[in-house]
Amino acid sequence: MKVLIIEDEPLVAEDIAQTLLRNGYEIEGVCYKKETALKALESCKPEMVLLDINLNNTMSGIDIAGILQQQGLIPFVFITSYSDKQTLEQAIRTEPSGYIVKPFTQAGIISTIELAFYNFRQRNKQDYPELSLQKINQQLLSPVSEREFDLLLLIYDGKTNKDICDSLFISMNTVKKHINHIYLKLDTNSRSTTLKRLRELMIS
Repeated sequence: MKVLIIEDEPLVAEDIAQTLLRNGYEIEGVCYKKETALKALESCKPEMVLLDINLNNTMSGIDIAGILQQQGLIPFVFITSYSDKQTLEQAIRTEPSGYIVKPFTQAGIISTIELAFYNFRQRNKQDYPELSLQKINQQLLSPVSEREFDLLLLIYDGKTNKDICDSLFISMNTVKKHINHIYLKLDTNSRSTTLKRLRELMIS
């Protein structure tokens, strides 16, 4: 999963990044202020956003969350030192997929991300029609194999790479290789763009 980190403390951002890298995630970018974060959201293709509420002594993380909420395409999780009632009320209005209070643990941040991504996918599942390998391949120059379709079904269901390894009894390297082939065939570059592309193929 490609993760964008928005955190104004470089040491904390680095700690988060290293935690994610050790657990098989990719870092799509690290932003320290609102302006660069907004540009990154336009130019990058994250599948999850970890977002501090207080950026450079302002509550601008709430503003970014509001934009993500309106778009409704990417799950986001707040990572913050604030847990007072007023801040929580503002955060809740943006409908985050999770809320982590610093200091965080590795187990806490990973379990929150996994659950947030799964729940986000399940909430939006009704917007996606059932997949058909035949219909997908009718519209592609390079057809998806049956094994790749097995992975697509799991991705479509919000499963992580680790879940796919466990479900199909294959290694992480094999999963990544299949996913790269899928991205090439669908002309996508992330889970979110793949889900969008699959929906387009199924309703066309």
